[in-house]
Amino acid sequence: MAGLDHASTTAVYAGSFDPPTFGHLHVIERGTRLFDDIVLAVGTNPAKHYLLGVDERIDVLSRATAHLSGIRVVPFGGLLVDFCRRVGARVILRGLRASTDFDFEFQIGLANMDMAPEIETVFLLTDPKHIFISSSLVKEIAANGGDVSRYVPTVALTAMMRALGPDCVG
Repeated sequence: MAGLDHASTTAVYAGSFDPPTFGHLHVIERGTRLFDDIVLAVGTNPAKHYLLGVDERIDVLSRATAHLSGIRVVPFGGLLVDFCRRVGARVILRGLRASTDFDFEFQIGLANMDMAPEIETVFLLTDPKHIFISSSLVKEIAANGGDVSRYVPTVALTAMMRALGPDCVG
């Protein structure tokens, strides 16, 4: 990545993380090999309905990534490029699962590049075993009593059980 000084590069990985999945964690873990600091920006959008509140999502994600160094978990709202500037990040880290992700991420990446050309977007491919996992799918399976333990870390499973009730999450 021409122009980036790895020794001082902070990346932002933003998402709702409602709940964080093993796919999210895989991207985060790989990101720690590329960047010294990663800010996990937990999205807050008043127009969206979340299963877990922002404080609980921050707590769950913090606990799920506690074994990693250089990670900060904070709430986020507004434009991502403005947030990146506030935290001193020069990279937006994004995970790609499938071609449908690419179309959306490409459009957002171009808009971010137009608004903040000094901030690079870096895409990491998701491990194929996590390619079909999304937070929305996990919530749907859990709400219908399915076992989601192979898709989310234990701390996320526990939080989902509290939010949905023990009869919903398998």
